[in-house]
Amino acid sequence: MANPPPAHPTRRQRPLPGQRPKPPEEDPTAPAAVRAILNSPSYREADRDVDFLARDETRGVRLLLDYAKAERVLQDYGVAHTIVVFGGTRIPEGRVAQQAVEACRAALQGDPQNATLQHRLAIAQRVLANSRYYDEARALGRLIGAAGQRARGGRVVVMTGGGPGIMEAANRGAHDQGARSAGLNIVLPHEQYPNPYVTPELCFLFHYFAIRKLHFVKRARALVVFPGGYGTLDELFEVLALAQTRKIGPLPVILVGEAYWRRVFNPDALVEEGVIDPEDRELFWFAETAEAVWRDILGWYEAIGQPLLTPETAGPNP
Repeated sequence: MANPPPAHPTRRQRPLPGQRPKPPEEDPTAPAAVRAILNSPSYREADRDVDFLARDETRGVRLLLDYAKAERVLQDYGVAHTIVVFGGTRIPEGRVAQQAVEACRAALQGDPQNATLQHRLAIAQRVLANSRYYDEARALGRLIGAAGQRARGGRVVVMTGGGPGIMEAANRGAHDQGARSAGLNIVLPHEQYPNPYVTPELCFLFHYFAIRKLHFVKRARALVVFPGGYGTLDELFEVLALAQTRKIGPLPVILVGEAYWRRVFNPDALVEEGVIDPEDRELFWFAETAEAVWRDILGWYEAIGQPLLTPETAGPNP
């Protein structure tokens, strides 16, 4: 007797009994009952049941997914190294900052003695002065973008929080070069938008701050911190604590704008008070320009014998 031919992988010659619902001629109430079952949340596949995935007991699954999606995409795009750039969301490009100053001056002309308007003008003028950091962050993005595919072991990209201000500037600089850059947005109670210069395929939206922070650090070859507020300080101090405890290996941590940072952060006082050691003060340094930042990053890796760029591109900065 000849062997039977292989069965079709999906089709049957005769359907199984469960492939059709119980007909109404057998039970008039059956169709409604089946519809109720099919519409019940319990009948949804677990990975398609958004309400189930949002429950407290599935938090571990959500944490894993938050990590795994970005990790898979970054690997797929060959991102081996990141230069992480942080800074204030309220520091725009100079043109925008100048417009804000002019608007404050116009309002003050109508009420010259208004203390609130005077204060707003003073702040707008400080923002205008700080807008030079937008230019430096954009220039740094261009430098990194120009070296993007010439790093050892894979692509090096700018990575930011994906928001406006300094982060926008760094992504924009890479965009100027036609280079990819990454942005890690976070879900907040209010609606927000990524800046338009992040590479769409490398722009992520995280639910958990912890997983977002992990991805900031995992591939980081340097942390470049421009003037900023609470979020900027949070990321800076977290990386310094990780490096201090050697939870991560030390890496270049560069604070751009020494005058600003001397006002908001006094590590020398921490040394004097005995709450950090002198060596902890050496975990970061200051710079003023994009060129100096990029030169310092490349020099740091040369000094430890692990050049970031291949030999033919590790000479003059792009």
